[in-house]
Amino acid sequence: MTPDAFDELVREHTDRMYRVALRVCGDPAEAEDVVQDAWIAAWRALPTFRGEAKVSTWLYRIVSNTAVAHVRRRRAVVPLDSVEVVDQRPTPEGRTLLAERAAAVHRAIAALEPTQRVPLVLREFEGLSYAEVAEVLGVDVAVLHRRLHRARVALLAKLEELR
Repeated sequence: MTPDAFDELVREHTDRMYRVALRVCGDPAEAEDVVQDAWIAAWRALPTFRGEAKVSTWLYRIVSNTAVAHVRRRRAVVPLDSVEVVDQRPTPEGRTLLAERAAAVHRAIAALEPTQRVPLVLREFEGLSYAEVAEVLGVDVAVLHRRLHRARVALLAKLEELR
């Protein structure tokens, strides 16, 4: 792959990779580091890319693995309440309520184990299909369904704790 072609990949996929990294890590600065590390890993792994998966799926896998590695190294859960929530409702009370709910969801997601957080983020926030998420994670679709079920149950439990 030529450097120009790789630059085009970077332009096309960096925003999506950043969103995944931010939701997994919870910190904008760390998410930027994760994306940079993921691009370095992708560049180094280009010779091994066989084209069996879509490039976007391959990149999601790299950024997911890189983000999880960052979180594991850090060993602390970072709340995602630094993510700004914008509400279009006209009343201040409505904006406050929505912001509180969004912050609670972000805190609950941040409290999930990375093995639960990553598939949930890819499926529910990034909109990947079950097959794509399974491919990114390198698991069977049935395994992914179980992981997502456990993640959703854990998320609901954490949201109940936060009430």
